[in-house]
Amino acid sequence: MRSAGSPDDAAQHADPEVHAVAGLPGSAAPGQNMADDSYGMAESGGMDEPVPRVSVEDSLVAPAGWEPAPVFEHRVLKSLLGAWALAACSAEEALAVEEHLGGCGACADEARRLREAVGLLQRPESLDLDPGLRTRVLAGCLDRRPPRIAVPEWATSYDAETARLDALLQDFGDAEWHAPVRLRWFERDTTATRRTTVAGVIAHLLAVDGLVAVALGLSDPLGDVTDGADATPAGRTEAYWRAAHFPPTRSVRTPWRKQGRDIVRTASFTGCGSGDRRVPYGDFELRLRDALLDRAFECWVHAEDIAGAVDYPYTPPSPRHLNAMIKLAVRMLPHTLAARRRAGLASAVPHRHLVPAGEPGRSLRLEIEGNGGGEWLIPLDSPAALGSAQHEVAHVALDGAEFCRLAAGHVSPAEAAAGQVGDREAIKDVLFAAASLSRM
Repeated sequence: MRSAGSPDDAAQHADPEVHAVAGLPGSAAPGQNMADDSYGMAESGGMDEPVPRVSVEDSLVAPAGWEPAPVFEHRVLKSLLGAWALAACSAEEALAVEEHLGGCGACADEARRLREAVGLLQRPESLDLDPGLRTRVLAGCLDRRPPRIAVPEWATSYDAETARLDALLQDFGDAEWHAPVRLRWFERDTTATRRTTVAGVIAHLLAVDGLVAVALGLSDPLGDVTDGADATPAGRTEAYWRAAHFPPTRSVRTPWRKQGRDIVRTASFTGCGSGDRRVPYGDFELRLRDALLDRAFECWVHAEDIAGAVDYPYTPPSPRHLNAMIKLAVRMLPHTLAARRRAGLASAVPHRHLVPAGEPGRSLRLEIEGNGGGEWLIPLDSPAALGSAQHEVAHVALDGAEFCRLAAGHVSPAEAAAGQVGDREAIKDVLFAAASLSRM
């Protein structure tokens, strides 16, 4: 029997949560001072055995596979700053660099400059509005409240394209206005070019749009400059450039935009009947409705020239307007082909293929793919002949924007067609006729 005061009885009645366990840090026998220097000596069989002192750090057991973080020299960390700024470092390298930046001011300054440089290299998302937003907003407004005086349908493409180009120009500085631009067109089966500036291109549009303005009864923006000069678009442009005391600057934007708005406003007030007025282009004429489509087409083409000169993206017109421009070019193809034949630039029509006016004749099927596309049968032997599927001798397929660039002289006929089947001579004649629609 053990007495109540024996050590064994004390052990049985002791709280297990505070029961001392020999050899573990933070535990002690009852009544023993943790700060006592004798702590760490336990009784075992009546013999005092030393128990090693254990620190808190020693009690933390490292997980399996753990390795200490690598230590990099200063020169190595400095060489990693560029990769760190580009987020191209490994996790260990990035951690080492960031810890180093907290204690090295020189490297911290260099890292900040590198991060700022990386931010400049990244192209930010465009803040420009969707080019089609204006058309959609106007369409929604006009559906809810029709205008008292509506813009004729044949003038809407010119209105839209001049507005798009004006939006591109509004933030240009002096450097952009004087950026070099090379105008290109197709002349007698070769590519012709003319060097000018962004401001010079707007002056060219101002001069040629003046032909439409005069046909509507508005004042000629060139005034007396064109007296005695060639009345063609190229002649008017050259006369305007020569008469300027200094190269055109940003100041040319205001009269060009005002003239465009006056043209649209006047066409709206005079009504749809004015669309049949004739607009002289020097060596040929166009109806007003076709002339405004032609001006819209040239405005888009030269807007692409300007955007390319300042390295800025520019999208094609809306499908509805693009389709109207393509239809105009298709209508002009038979007449252009006949003019080239008279000039000896196209193959002659074999006598057996001559047909009376209004009769079906040899035809080429022109397939325009993509937005604004369609299919047309082009009479090959006479503008007065009718296109006929029964007399189809060739088939050409092109993308819509690519066809327009061919008609603008920006793409050579040899590079334009995506698909060609049939009479090779007929295909060549039509492609070269399309390129001959271009002019300065």
